[in-house]
Amino acid sequence: MQGLGTASITLFGSPALKTRYLPPVRDGHAIAAFALSEPEAGSDVAALATTAKADGASHLRIDGSKAWISNGGIADHYVVFARTGEGAGAKGLSAFLVDADAPGLSVAERIEVIAPHPLATLRFEGVRVPLANRLGGPGDGFKVAMATLDVFRSTVGAAALGFARRALHETVERAASRKLFGAPLAELQLTQAAIADSASEVDASALLVYRAAWTKDQGAARVSREAAIAKMFATEAAQRVIGRAVQLHGGFGVTKGVKVEELYREIRALRIYEGATEVQKIVIAREVLKQRAGKSALAAE
Repeated sequence: MQGLGTASITLFGSPALKTRYLPPVRDGHAIAAFALSEPEAGSDVAALATTAKADGASHLRIDGSKAWISNGGIADHYVVFARTGEGAGAKGLSAFLVDADAPGLSVAERIEVIAPHPLATLRFEGVRVPLANRLGGPGDGFKVAMATLDVFRSTVGAAALGFARRALHETVERAASRKLFGAPLAELQLTQAAIADSASEVDASALLVYRAAWTKDQGAARVSREAAIAKMFATEAAQRVIGRAVQLHGGFGVTKGVKVEELYREIRALRIYEGATEVQKIVIAREVLKQRAGKSALAAE
């Protein structure tokens, strides 16, 4: 959650912006946030309606709203994406750093969800932002957003992997200690099959998450395909692993305060934020088709 509001600065910020905004977050003195989604535009970034229009020679005026913003209402700064009109759709967006105490910026609503998480809807009414607070160049907003999500889709997959590993541990402990029909639950073949499925999905998730991270660490400019696959598989697999854990715990599995019940609530949102599973499938397919198109072009030459 902290990284989303700082990675864009690391990747695209000027030296002055990096010096001003990154150290306080790193040292634990400030909270960062990433304001991309809107009430009518989440995964479809090109549909963003928030605008940033020139206001004098050195400032822009931001008007609009942002929804489902992690750290909304508690952050010290936001990376805000707005339409600046350099082109149609995704080509006309830019990214800006906005201080939380900027006049005209307010918290319109705090959003309660099934697993406790600071989410809010933000309202921007004539918020003046210096041009110097822009990340990247004019019209680079889409590139800033996608490069940031390339990194953090991998970390969502990693979080899901952690949830799944804990659920598998709880499953094994429960199966080994719970007696059923005069023998440990673990001796039942159906239990063993569930454990085998979960262990396999945990290991597969780990390999996909590690591949995405390793590919980025090797200097790849973009890891859209690898990150989307890791995020999609790990979150969906974790939902299944945790579901099995709840089932094998029986009534305890849906009892408040039991670890697998907590995991069951926590995992659900990971299949949605940073791009829902269905969006990841579109990203993956487009990257695969793009790769084919590239090979065809080379063959034609």
